[in-house]
Amino acid sequence: MLLEVENINVHYGKIAALKGMSIQVDEGEIVSLIGANGAGKTTTLKTISGLRPLTSGRILFNGQDISKTPGHKRVLLGIGQSPEGRGVFPGMTVQENLLMGAYTRKDDLQADLDEVYGLFPRLAERKTQFGGTMSGGEQQMIAIGRALMTKPKVLLLDEPSMGLAPMLIAQIFDIIREINKRGTTVLLVEQNAQQALKLSDRAYVLETGQVVKSARGADLLDDPQVRAAYLGGDLGV
Repeated sequence: MLLEVENINVHYGKIAALKGMSIQVDEGEIVSLIGANGAGKTTTLKTISGLRPLTSGRILFNGQDISKTPGHKRVLLGIGQSPEGRGVFPGMTVQENLLMGAYTRKDDLQADLDEVYGLFPRLAERKTQFGGTMSGGEQQMIAIGRALMTKPKVLLLDEPSMGLAPMLIAQIFDIIREINKRGTTVLLVEQNAQQALKLSDRAYVLETGQVVKSARGADLLDDPQVRAAYLGGDLGV
């Protein structure tokens, strides 16, 4: 198992954001976390990447307990994250933003830059343009590309389709599928539950910081409770 989150509890002050939460992600999978706002999805990703401390429980990556490993060292181990809100550096060019993802690396970066530009031709066209002048969709491409520049074994994607036009949403999901085909495991947090479940091998449903259901993505698409709560009831899939 590549990533194991075991019975973790996470607090913001006295408020419990995650309560005994456990998930597993095997190498080569796309796994999604779905749930309402405030369910704990983003907190889960932040805790895995080292941005939020655990109250209790543990996180294993490649069999190694990383529960107390600092975030920058988790990047070195192979955990890359594209955050909610994108976090683009507005006064840096597209290429400078991408290279920020490789700040821990000492090897040659050109092949990986070329691969990112191959996935996102729009970024190649505008690599000298400042990140802050790019559209929302283009900034999302920068955020994902920057995370890929860490050479992750697992890519944590937090709301990659948020605020995007439907055509761009379809493009982003196609790119996530391609990233996975090229060998990167993906853990996806996504409000667009229908698209996420279509894409995913497996998924977990979170409510108030707890996993309440888990199954194959295709099975959750057909689950009446999931459809009613997250897919608009009888909405066709």
